Amino acid sequence: MIDWRGVALGAWRGARNGPTVTYGLIAACVLLFAAGPVSGLNPGYGTGDTLLAAQSAYFQRWGVIPANLVQGEPRALLTPLTALFVHGSWLHLLGNMLFLYVFGAMAEERMGAAGFCLFYLGCGSLALLGYAAAHFDQVDAEQTLVGASGAISGVLGAFLYLFPRSRVTSLFPFLFFLPLRFPAWIVLIFWFALQWLAARSAGSGPGVAYLAHVVGFGIGFLYAWARYRRPDRVKPPAAATEGESQP
Repeated sequence: MIDWRGVALGAWRGARNGPTVTYGLIAACVLLFAAGPVSGLNPGYGTGDTLLAAQSAYFQRWGVIPANLVQGEPRALLTPLTALFVHGSWLHLLGNMLFLYVFGAMAEERMGAAGFCLFYLGCGSLALLGYAAAHFDQVDAEQTLVGASGAISGVLGAFLYLFPRSRVTSLFPFLFFLPLRFPAWIVLIFWFALQWLAARSAGSGPGVAYLAHVVGFGIGFLYAWARYRRPDRVKPPAAATEGESQP
């Protein structure tokens, strides 16, 4: 789950057909969450203890369990992909989808629909794999990991490289949540620093998978650097040439 201590808000002025992959990913996550046992909207899962048992089984089936993944259990091999579409609460879902909506559209326009889709799924899966590899022998190795945070962190990393001077309206607690506009590089580096510090101090046990955020962000940034460091390899999108994303 993406931490809310630095929430970046913005919007996209974009491609002719719109960010279809970004919107499709958001729709898929929302629909799957609404149909699942965690949302509380599907009466087929029952109530009380029955509902809690259904939620636990749901996470066990589709989420990443580091110990199972590292041990190579066949049913666990696809979970780094399926876990990207599973969320633990409405707040978890809405926080992730907000970040994907804000930063995904411009990244999709730069990468193209197919390229962005593969990047998103690949980056998210690698972030979860990185987390699993680091935690498989710790006390939280049986803790189920779900959510799109690793993939979205990759989008943030790519955005930092591709559009560092784009301006986003941001809310920071230490600035009394005043809506102030900053270059994207300030917002995203601050966000990454928070994730890094949290990952170092979190220790073992259940909670936010900060390390997956760090891994995803790093992979996204390195991919964008390797793929787009030559300016002649891609045409800048209209939104980027304007140098600003509006709130």
